[in-house]
Amino acid sequence: MSLAAPRLPVAIVGGLCEGARRAAIGDVLHTVPGTVVLHHDLSDAGHGSVLRTVRDVNGPVSSGRTPLVNDCACCALREDLVPELLRLARTGTYRLAVVELWDSVEPQAMAAVIAAEDEALELTGVATAVDPSLMLPYLANGDDLADVGLAAAPTDQRTVSDTFVRQIEYPTVLALAEGDDEADEADHALLAQLTPGARRLRLGAGTFGPALLAGFDLAAAAARQHPSCALLPQEADEHGVTTLAWHRDRPFHPQRLYAALEDLTCAAARSRGRFWLADRPDTLLAWDAAGGALCVESAGPWLAALPDAAWEMVPPERRVAAALDWHPEHGDRCQHLTFTSPGLDRDGLLELLDSCLLTDAEYATGREAWQHLPHAFDEFLDPVA
Repeated sequence: MSLAAPRLPVAIVGGLCEGARRAAIGDVLHTVPGTVVLHHDLSDAGHGSVLRTVRDVNGPVSSGRTPLVNDCACCALREDLVPELLRLARTGTYRLAVVELWDSVEPQAMAAVIAAEDEALELTGVATAVDPSLMLPYLANGDDLADVGLAAAPTDQRTVSDTFVRQIEYPTVLALAEGDDEADEADHALLAQLTPGARRLRLGAGTFGPALLAGFDLAAAAARQHPSCALLPQEADEHGVTTLAWHRDRPFHPQRLYAALEDLTCAAARSRGRFWLADRPDTLLAWDAAGGALCVESAGPWLAALPDAAWEMVPPERRVAAALDWHPEHGDRCQHLTFTSPGLDRDGLLELLDSCLLTDAEYATGREAWQHLPHAFDEFLDPVA
């Protein structure tokens, strides 16, 4: 009986800050013997192809070009990534393959691509390299990626800020660039408050490379990002950086919340969570804001809106989160929003948020009456039936 060949450990390292990312890659090459690095450079995609390079601690191993797929550089990356990793695995030469993502490529999609090839590849780590001194500039940058030369496809409508927050909030490891002399305690506090589920490791200490071999749970990572059970920041106030974690068990008045959106979006460098509109009692709504822009979208039904038989099909993380918020009358319907920023006006923000809830008199009219309130969010969401 023949034994199956061992799977090749694969880790992902990404980040908008190229200098920090390259420093992280250098750290791994010098601390984990037998590491090979695979990188797809999308910067020249306008000429019809993507440049692939493979290197190890001794320098370049190979390079080549892969054609665009559907006029999309990221699609070309997906098509070429796994075959190249499988080729490296078959050589039996390497202990760890590191996929260095290009600037604006987000780790979650690539993690799923690699994890799907679980017979030959083992996803063991996902990390983003960060220069803490650039936290606020990236968070405040609402420019379209296309306008700064970082779009991964002609249809890419992402901004710098929303790409950056997804890069730092998904991984379990953050590599802090060595020599970040310009970063102060506030920069580190901001990063720590926004990434409660990640290990923050300084490069040069010999801990980052081994951390990429520790293992990565794809399902748990996805659950940490889903609005229904996201691992959100906790209350904090240190070095001038504040996080407000706002919980309420009463729905928003849709019209008053809509009128306050601009002020709420600009109140913090980063805000996110889940919320409940009185005229949409069964829909869990996601709040995601950075760089002065807000995304509001449906994230499916509240657990309380599902028949009991459907609960077994819901991930356990979702059931646990619902249990923590459970109300005897409303179930898991609630407001859970977090706002993180230097100089946050906590009292003013609390007052504004609370003013958007149903008043006692409105609340007393009951759910049937709430459904006849103005449907102010129809421009963000499907119209209420």
